[in-house]
Amino acid sequence: MHYVKYRKDVENSSFLSPLPNFLFIQLFRKYVTLSTVEVRHIFCPPLSSFVRAQDDRNPLSHQSPSMENALSQAMDRYIVYLQAEENKSPLTVANYRRSLNLLLDLLGVSDAKNIDKTVIRTLKSKLHGAKARSGKPLSITTKNYHLTVLRAFLRYLLQDEEMDGIYAPDRIQRFKQEERQVKVLRREELSRLLESPDVSTRTGKRDKAIMELFFSTGLRLAELRSLNVRDLNFDTREISVRGKRGKIRVVFLSDRAVDSLRAYLEARTDDLTPLFIRNMEKAQETMPPGEEFRLSRISIYNVVSAHAAAFLRDGSSEEWSGFKECAGVTGACGFEYDADLHACD
Repeated sequence: MHYVKYRKDVENSSFLSPLPNFLFIQLFRKYVTLSTVEVRHIFCPPLSSFVRAQDDRNPLSHQSPSMENALSQAMDRYIVYLQAEENKSPLTVANYRRSLNLLLDLLGVSDAKNIDKTVIRTLKSKLHGAKARSGKPLSITTKNYHLTVLRAFLRYLLQDEEMDGIYAPDRIQRFKQEERQVKVLRREELSRLLESPDVSTRTGKRDKAIMELFFSTGLRLAELRSLNVRDLNFDTREISVRGKRGKIRVVFLSDRAVDSLRAYLEARTDDLTPLFIRNMEKAQETMPPGEEFRLSRISIYNVVSAHAAAFLRDGSSEEWSGFKECAGVTGACGFEYDADLHACD
């Protein structure tokens, strides 16, 4: 078709790549006579196309090409809504898209108006018997997440598209879930865990700074990763954190976190922007900003997990397996961790 050339030109235009999808659509429609749906399918592939590109070995990700129907199209519109109007992060949109793919397969209806109590009961039964890519049954948390996405999708159809005959989202009950048992480290155990990095090396100083900051502030992993050197203010003992949707908040630091961060930054010989970096030997030869040296999420995850695993091998009184358990006690150090009033808030 005639829009293929324009699509190729747009894809090869680097100055357009940072624009959100809805700006792509408006820009494209200005020069090409296409319907909104056709343009959306160029820049926002339909869910059915996305599903067909998934790994065929995963039965939960397989979808018949014939499922390009009213329900699939409504889900496409919802994805565009999340990106253009709700300004959801790319990771959130990707998670919603995967969940909608699964729901499209399991619901067994071609129109959102056909979703009723019987369909929901059948869906919950299928979720109960579904298995993840690893072959293990879906956890209660995962199943409830899919139901939450379905509720949000139906609420969008009711409130934003004002569609009649939509099943009430609040009538969809989640699976019952046991209360989470939070494991708490004793003061001496926490101190021993935080002293585990070898601070005679630059990497050890970095790991200790990560651990101290992570445990004293309770930052999300993505927030900790996105920190830059300029976000630190040692005079006021605070750090500016970019949270969800780019919102910035101020977090106060404990004395131990400040000392560890100072030692780490003094050991660095570069002027790169990211606070936590990898390959510090090579980084000192690189000009700013040096985003390619920023530690990845999995690298930070591995730092905490490695020290937690060593902590377990050395004889912890609790059965700790790594990052998840450590994350459960971050920010809970309180006064016993030499934190001031601000750090405990």
